[in-house]
Amino acid sequence: MITCHHYAAGRCRSCTLIEQPLSEQLRAKQRACLDALSAWPELHWLGPVSGPVSGPEAGFRNKAKMVVSGTADAPVLGILDAQGRGVDLRDCPLYPPAMQAAFDPILDLIRAARLEPYDVPARRGELKYVLLTRCDQSGEMMLRLVLRSRGPIEAIRARLPDLLAALPLLLVVSVNLQPEHKAVVEGDEEVVLTERQTLTMWLNGLPLHLRPRSFFQTNSHVAAALYREAAGWVGEIRPKGMWDLFCGVGGFALHCARHVDGPVTGIEVSAEAIDSARQTAAELGLGNTHFRALQAADFALGQAEVPELVLVNPPRRGIGAALCAFLDASAADWLIYSSCNPASLAHDLARLPSFEPVRARLFDIFPHTSHSEVLVLLRRKTPL
Repeated sequence: MITCHHYAAGRCRSCTLIEQPLSEQLRAKQRACLDALSAWPELHWLGPVSGPVSGPEAGFRNKAKMVVSGTADAPVLGILDAQGRGVDLRDCPLYPPAMQAAFDPILDLIRAARLEPYDVPARRGELKYVLLTRCDQSGEMMLRLVLRSRGPIEAIRARLPDLLAALPLLLVVSVNLQPEHKAVVEGDEEVVLTERQTLTMWLNGLPLHLRPRSFFQTNSHVAAALYREAAGWVGEIRPKGMWDLFCGVGGFALHCARHVDGPVTGIEVSAEAIDSARQTAAELGLGNTHFRALQAADFALGQAEVPELVLVNPPRRGIGAALCAFLDASAADWLIYSSCNPASLAHDLARLPSFEPVRARLFDIFPHTSHSEVLVLLRRKTPL
């Protein structure tokens, strides 16, 4: 167990399970997944995967999303309490010490550039969020400042050399513009202020290049295990072709490509993420990979042929009825489903009656919360 003075004082209750030992958390998550997928009692569950043997229960996060509150003279990084007041979480134990140490120089930039924090009740101010991502292996970082407008950008540019001098491993700095007053963290427009535009995250020896708006799992160690597991399953099958739908920066496709005896196609709606996936594939010499920026369902439903294996890694809502119906009626023999929501996973599996779940494993990407990632292998049923 870890202790957190913010939790003990009632200032932050985000880690709802922090008072339970990690072993108890895992057992509870496993039971919840078994309950959610109880309609498939023959499904073989492998042992759950958490952090390294020696930890970490703390310091495992590779990114921080900090609400900015207070004033330009006295900014606060953390969350807002029930009254809308700022709670300072720079020393949150989920962040590694090197990430915690980066927050003070970022506060110096906010003060020097006179960035007025956004006041949610009053709907005024400029700076909404500080988003910081750090590579565990290299220590290199990417910083994004979410603003309401372009107004402060030149002031940030003027003070940026001081920030980069204070944080030599900060390679990418950008401003994201989110002018609307709604519960959406970022907007559609990004302005990169540094020469470097990508942060390289290393997983299992593969360089995954993150651009500012790219999605990446928040726990690098467990994400690496998730990708290894999927690659191992694909290696057992040796399919003649594969789709990776909702592929992000290509993590699954790039890990699995060497085990596929044919083309691997990755589909993701974000053109920025697809650029990153193509960059990694070119560096690794993976000539059988192809990445396209499209909605996954739009791509799949427009294809006349479906490969032997399809992997899906959708958001919490799942892949939905239309894509399930298409895959169920397709020529695919195998599906691998990576889910961050056992409830939507169960709904989608029920929509795939031509497939039987073979094995599953829980990955504890979010310790101290009820959230988890589940990987399921499905095989097409043999016709009677």
